[in-house]
This record gives sequence, C-alpha cells and structure tokens, in this order.
Amino acid sequence: MSLLEQIDSVKQAALAELRSAQDLPSLERAKGGALGAEGSFTSLMKQLGSLAREERPAAGKAINAAKQELEAALQERRTELELKAALPKDPTDFSLPGRRRAPGRIHPLTQTTADIVRAFRRLGFAVADGPEIEDEYHCFDALNTPADHPARDSQDTFFLAGAAPGQRPLLRTHTSSVQIRVMEKQAPPIRIVVPGRVFRRDNADATHNPTFQQIEGLYVDRGVTVGDLKGTVTEVFQSLLGNEVKLRFRPHYFSYTEPSFEIDFTSPLVKKMGKEWLEIAGCGMVHPAVFERVGYDPEVWSGWAFGFGIERIAMIRYGINDIRLFYENDVRFLSQF
Repeated sequence: MSLLEQIDSVKQAALAELRSAQDLPSLERAKGGALGAEGSFTSLMKQLGSLAREERPAAGKAINAAKQELEAALQERRTELELKAALPKDPTDFSLPGRRRAPGRIHPLTQTTADIVRAFRRLGFAVADGPEIEDEYHCFDALNTPADHPARDSQDTFFLAGAAPGQRPLLRTHTSSVQIRVMEKQAPPIRIVVPGRVFRRDNADATHNPTFQQIEGLYVDRGVTVGDLKGTVTEVFQSLLGNEVKLRFRPHYFSYTEPSFEIDFTSPLVKKMGKEWLEIAGCGMVHPAVFERVGYDPEVWSGWAFGFGIERIAMIRYGINDIRLFYENDVRFLSQF
C-alpha cells in the first residue's frame, strides 16, 4: 500500500473514532491516537523521509489536508459533547411554576418624563430625539447664540478635544439643538417635544448637577401667538402638578426667542416649601433669525419654544430636596417610587 493510500485509510479510521466518542475524555483519547506525539499521523510524517524527493510534496500536502479535516471534525464533536454535558441530567418539567422576578421600580425621573410626554401627546405633540454629542452649529450658531456668549466658554460647556474653535464637538447643553435638526428636515407645521439628557459645567449640589434631564417643546405654524404658548404651558403643568397650579410669565432674554419669558409657578406644594413662587421654565416666540437659519420664512411662520428641567418637576412632585439623590443609585431611595 502506497503512503497516499495509507494516509486516506488512517484518516477514515481516525474520523470514525472521533465522531463516535461518547464523552469529552474519550474524545481526547481519540485525538491523541490520531494527532498526538505517538499518533498515527505522526508516524506517517516520519515516513516522508523515506520517499523519493519528487513524491514528498504530494504526500506532505495530503497529510496536512487530512490533519485539517480531522481538526475540524474534532472541534465539531467537542462542541456537540460540551453542549450535551451542559444539559440537565434530569428531564425538565415544564408544568412547574416559573421563577418570579424580584419586584422592581421605575426610576422617578423615568416616571416623570413619561407623564410629561403623555401630557404633550394629548395635545397632539410628537416625540423627537437627537444626539447627545453635538456640534457648535446646532447647539449655538443656529440658535442665534453669538460667538462671545458665556455659554460657549469652556467653563460652562463640556467641549471635546480634536477640533478647532467653531467646529468643536461638545456635550449638548440643552435639547434645543434637536429643534434645529427637526426643522432642517421637516417643513411646517411642527409640534414636537424633545426629552433627553443634557450636560453643563455645574458643581454638584442640592439643586445642580453636571448632567440632568431636560424637555424641549416646539410649535411652529401659521399665526402662532404667545397666547398659544401660555395655554399649552398652563395645561401641561396643571396636568402634572394639579389644577391649583398658577403660572406667571416674566420678561427675560434668550438669544433664540423674542420675546422671551421666564415661567414661575405657585401651588400648595410650593408654599409647603416656604416659597411663594418658584422658577420652573424658560420660553418665548422663536426668533426670526432661527427660522432664517433653517430656511423658514419668518413672515409666514411663527412659533414658540420652551424648555425645563425634569428633575425640578420630580423634586416638586415627590418632595425631594436634593437633586443628587436621583443619580446615587441608592436602592433605599429608589424603592420608594
């Protein structure tokens, strides 16, 4: 029998032994018998030296091909036996009752966000989303924020390294950047809310955190007025905090709205905190310069935008006096909600 015929014969015998192994130890024994130091293929390799020079390449190639086939069969059988070993020894009784999950809670910020979104959906608003890592154009330029505005300083905003001023990526300081992205892609009318995480260089204390949740509202259509803004805001806050809520609008300045307002509110909850009024949101009519940036004609379209922190609403609803409690992941705190 020629060496090539021996190679095929030894391969077939080794394949049969590998595939018939009933457990991992017997598979390792079959592997040693074929591919080990004293294995059948090692013996064949030793015979190569006795062949004529012109016969050696074909024989060596055949041995290598056979070894690769055996190694593939070995791995396949090992996977089958490992899976078999992992199966339970006793059959599973699927009629037994299943394990119950430990009771959990929805985070208070998630609950509050869901209630806010639900209030807006009842008024016909859709939910929009955008990236947390923004560019200066969408976060500042398109929102009519000048280059020398304090918000664009590194002491107020988290800029990311790797780009020149004016092109630097940053962690968004407000969800207002999403209104630009939506208006760039969609023609009016628009009615959206944008909940999401924002980032500012604030020291962590009872009322500030470097990261917090915000929700932005935007309504653009023909003939939109401040009256529409006031009616929507009043409806949403009364839905969230009760019909006894009263709002007042104070003139303010924001670069992307004109006129602009700060919204204060009062309620029995606020009075329990020892305050008469509490600032809760900023708002205003969308600045014509913002509309021009996105290609809207400010002579045709008008709209309002407002934003507020979700933590502030949750703190009032649940009587929490320290914003940091939301982010400490203390189960004793979270299990109350």
